[in-house]
Amino acid sequence: MLTRHVALVSDESSIKNSELVAVAGALQKQVTRDFGPIWGIQADVSAFEKLEDMPLDYWPIIIKDDIGDPNAAGYHEDQHGQPYSLVQFSEGWHLTASHELLEMLGDPFGRRMVAGQSPVATQGRVKFLVEVCDPCEAEQFAYTVNGITVSDFYTPHYLDPVASAGVRYSYTGAIKEPRQVLKGGYLSWYEPSSRQWWQRTWFGGTKAADGALQNLNVGNGNLRQAIDRLTQAKQAKAQRRGAKPPRMAAMAARKPDMAFANHAADLRATIAVVTKKATAATVAKRPK
Repeated sequence: MLTRHVALVSDESSIKNSELVAVAGALQKQVTRDFGPIWGIQADVSAFEKLEDMPLDYWPIIIKDDIGDPNAAGYHEDQHGQPYSLVQFSEGWHLTASHELLEMLGDPFGRRMVAGQSPVATQGRVKFLVEVCDPCEAEQFAYTVNGITVSDFYTPHYLDPVASAGVRYSYTGAIKEPRQVLKGGYLSWYEPSSRQWWQRTWFGGTKAADGALQNLNVGNGNLRQAIDRLTQAKQAKAQRRGAKPPRMAAMAARKPDMAFANHAADLRATIAVVTKKATAATVAKRPK
C-alpha cells in the first residue's frame, strides 16, 4: 500500500513547536487507528517548524496566524497541481487541521465522485463529491485523540442506497443513515440531467435544506476548492443571521538545501495570491 506523507507545518505563525508536534501525533494516531483501516489508506503525519524544513514529497497543511481572506481556509492546489491546505491558527485549529487532513487523504485532488441515490427523491442517481468530513464537521460531533479534538468522518457506507441495521455511517456513529447531513454540515452532488451542482446544507433553522449551487466557477477543474469557497460564503452569511458557525475548517535540526528553500518560496508566493496578500515583491518571485 502506498504511504502518503503529510506535513503539519508552521508559516508566519506564533504556534509553539510543542503544540505542533502534539497535534501531529494526535492526527497520526487518528489516521493509523481510525481513518486508515476504514478507508484503506496509509499515511504518516509529521510536524515541521517552517516550510524550508519540509521534504519535497510531503503534502503540507500550513498553519498561519493570518490567512487574509477568510474564504482562503481549506483545500488548494499549488502551481504543479499538488494539494495543500491552509489553516488559521486560532482556538480549535486542530479540529480544522484534522478535517483538512482526512479530506486530503480521502480525495487528494479534489475531484473524486461516487454515484449514488440523490437525497432529492425526484433526481434519481447523481454523483457525490467525496468530502468525508463535511456532513458531520461541526465541533459537537467531534471526538478526542490524545486529549486533542479531531473531526468525525463518514465511512464508505455513507453513500449506500438504503440504511441497514448494524452499519456504521460515521466513525463516532453521529450519522445514523446514508446521506444524512448533521447540523452545521453539508453534502454536495452533481445532478447530470440538469447539469447542475446541488447541496444539502444545515447552517441554520431546524433542519437541512436542499438547493442548487449558484455562481459556481470551477475554473481549474478542482471541484472541492471551488465548492468549499462558495460554501464558506454561505456559512458566513448564515453566521451573520445569527447561526452558530460549524467550525472555524520532528526531525533532527538540519540546514535546508536550495531545493527545499525554493519550494518554500514557491508555496509562499502561491499562498499570497490565494489569500490576496501578495506584494509586488512576492509576485515578482512567483514561478512563471
